[in-house]
Amino acid sequence: MNYSTIKKTAVAASLVAALGFADVAQAQTVFGGRSQYRTWSIGVQGGITTPNALVGGSNNFGQKVGYFQNKVGEYYGLTVRKQFSHLFGLELEGNRGKIKTFNKNDKVESTKWLAAGAKSAETEVNWAASLNGVFQLGTIDFLRRENSVNFYAKVGLGVMASNPVQFANNDFTGTSYSNKGKWGEEIFGDRELVGDRDFKLAAYVPVGVGAKFKLSEVVALNLGYTMNFTDDNMLFGPGRSDVKGKFSNVYGGLEFTLGSRDKQNLTFANPVATMYDELKDPSLRNEVEALKQRVSTLESTVSALNTDSDGDGVSDKFDKEPNSPAGAVVDGSGRQIKFPEPVVNNVTSSNGYVAPIQFEFDSSVLKTQSYATLDKVAKEVRDNNSSVTLDGYASAEGSEAYNLSLSKDRANAVKQYLVNAGVASSKITANGYGEANPVASNATEEGRVQNRRVEIKK
Repeated sequence: MNYSTIKKTAVAASLVAALGFADVAQAQTVFGGRSQYRTWSIGVQGGITTPNALVGGSNNFGQKVGYFQNKVGEYYGLTVRKQFSHLFGLELEGNRGKIKTFNKNDKVESTKWLAAGAKSAETEVNWAASLNGVFQLGTIDFLRRENSVNFYAKVGLGVMASNPVQFANNDFTGTSYSNKGKWGEEIFGDRELVGDRDFKLAAYVPVGVGAKFKLSEVVALNLGYTMNFTDDNMLFGPGRSDVKGKFSNVYGGLEFTLGSRDKQNLTFANPVATMYDELKDPSLRNEVEALKQRVSTLESTVSALNTDSDGDGVSDKFDKEPNSPAGAVVDGSGRQIKFPEPVVNNVTSSNGYVAPIQFEFDSSVLKTQSYATLDKVAKEVRDNNSSVTLDGYASAEGSEAYNLSLSKDRANAVKQYLVNAGVASSKITANGYGEANPVASNATEEGRVQNRRVEIKK
């Protein structure tokens, strides 16, 4: 094998590997992993060979065009393939058979073309093994899930063991050359050989195209054509030493996909077909329409829940009093809570009265509707350099000790807000009285709501 051929085959193999592993990464992205598909298959195939290729050129046997012509030979073998994505797979292929050619014109002095003066030749291929990259090119009926026909191309690198025999007659009789039993490792050098092997070894590059017809979920019919370019200038025996041999084979066979029938065959998988089928599936369209209706209903419900016409913090959907005055303190149903005015020397007065700050059940967190009241208190205390007393209370649920602690936390929450608003801490006194001094009955929820409070005394 010469250096130029080694470079070409190495570059071809590297290209196959690079494209293959790039496609593996893409497959994982598109399909979410190969575990949901069947990816292994084995195949049997048989066909014929011809001593030429579609790309043209000559072999070292029969150089003069028109004198020597093709003669078909049998060729058969096995394949094992691993599919990495819907676009790429690796295939191990093994074949054996014969390649034939002969002189169609008895008047031609074949000694001008061949060292042995032969008029026909037959090359026995004892075995040929190659590793191929198989590229899926497309499918017919790809807008249906069946994807019954798949087109592919392949390229690989292999080794072939062969023995050529040349004959004096064009009917493959009268052996004029055979080196069987005399081949040796030195066939890659001088052709004057003395060895003990029946077959010589040579590298070759198979390049082909084909089509697979899906017969069932397990079986596919495989038809193809492959051109085989060898690094052997004695593929058909002695001849011009500067010509590398080549041959083609046409084959047909059956391919069997391995694995569970419940999984799809990755060879015939087609993302475009899958998406198309899903979009055109009537049952799926109905599900999508139903989902749209549910989303629309949900959006309407959310919109209704967000509507609060009087701004009291209770949605109109649950507001029992949807027209509460601005800034009014309301309970969980949106009803305004009425607080009695404080009694000073047994006289009720609204002068300087501040509505209590209300809290939720078992909470010392300020409500946002309390901010406006506290901002006003903070401004008055700052402007007048006065002081303020905060008395915290709780409703009667829970133990007295717990409610005492909770009432202190509520008073301190109000104090912290006023301090943050610029009131000196020394101007604020915070007390907690627990369940004492209820302003309403603890026997009803409405009364308990009123008792969860902090009273502000200026």
